[in-house]
Amino acid sequence: MASITLGGSPASTLGNLPEIGSIAPDFTLTKLDLSEASLADFKGQKLVLNIFPSVDTGTCAQSVRHFNKDASELENTKVLCISKDLPFAQKRFCGAEGIENVVMLSDFKTGKFGNDYGLTFSDSAFKNLLSRCVVVLDKNGKVVYTEQVAETADEPNYQAALDVLKNA
Repeated sequence: MASITLGGSPASTLGNLPEIGSIAPDFTLTKLDLSEASLADFKGQKLVLNIFPSVDTGTCAQSVRHFNKDASELENTKVLCISKDLPFAQKRFCGAEGIENVVMLSDFKTGKFGNDYGLTFSDSAFKNLLSRCVVVLDKNGKVVYTEQVAETADEPNYQAALDVLKNA
């Protein structure tokens, strides 16, 4: 379990992020059109999993904007922005912001992704939402970088995640 903070107050997750060098757990998430996407749908591509509580918060929205800009410059790489927001909210946000270079996915149906990746809040005001994390996978689905952001209000280390991609 990760011990993090939410607005300076202690918070915990259900577990820990997958270990570097391990194969990422499979997942099934909901796309904007309410169809499903799984890890297998992105086989052969490098992936940045940008995970956050809700696109309707400033820091979460900024992470989507930031990775949207970066994603357009990455070769053979997809950025998956994952939250428990309803796909309708994700779609509204992307339309209003002109977000076109990332794939928005939701864990709202089962919460299995957050549980399998060990990043669901187990307590605090955000209980059952996804904590702010970045997980980078190489083209074989191997975890090559993880970051569990210590304070939920803080942005992830974008550059560290992007630097790992260059060698993945």
